Amino acid sequence: MEVVSNKMVEELHNYYLNKEEPNKSSLLALRSIILGQDTNITETQKWGMPCFCYKKKMFCYLWIDKKTDEPYILMVEGKYLDYPELEEGARSRMKILRVNPNQDLPIKTIENILQKALDLYKSGTIKIKQ
Repeated sequence: MEVVSNKMVEELHNYYLNKEEPNKSSLLALRSIILGQDTNITETQKWGMPCFCYKKKMFCYLWIDKKTDEPYILMVEGKYLDYPELEEGARSRMKILRVNPNQDLPIKTIENILQKALDLYKSGTIKIKQ
């Protein structure tokens, strides 16, 4: 069991609580969706943003686009995921799923992408240290 310090938990809570609406609600909903996909997904913080790991291997991040001020999910192994909703941009490995905080979240699309990504870890395509 991974030990998470009280300071880290507080920093994570503050990350969400310090956001303005509607981004705060969107990020909290995304967090809930991500954590709800598998009991082996844990939340930590890397580079000042919430990072979600599957069995301690980086899986995805939540962040706010500095230009559009809209939230997105960054899929660490996005290069393996073929969804038109995912943007590669200048990245070679990661892809992002932008979310409009003023609209209903595309929950089915988000869950499909997250499950497909989890399959990469579960199948061994993405190696996990045991």
